Amino acid sequence: MDSNASMSGTLKHPSAFLPIAMSLAALAVVLGRLAMFGSAREADEGAAAHLWQLLMAGQVPVLAFFVVRRLPRAPRSGFAVVMMQVAAALAALAPVYLMRW
Repeated sequence: MDSNASMSGTLKHPSAFLPIAMSLAALAVVLGRLAMFGSAREADEGAAAHLWQLLMAGQVPVLAFFVVRRLPRAPRSGFAVVMMQVAAALAALAPVYLMRW
């Protein structure tokens, strides 16, 4: 793959789209819990909190693999994908931070 590869070509690799999907799934878990139970604190972390933590931590090795393998091959589109991954992770972190869970 050359350095002028398109972003859509880069996004076809699992290491590119999986962290984004995992962040969006983590966001869905938080929003689903908010919709079902509100923002009340629990005495103990529930299944939603554990699932969120696994999704957020699980994407780190996939992102590292993407940076090592794909970023050097297509720097411009690879950097754009990394920024999309960071934005998705921040979107999943925002509700947790704002609700102070």
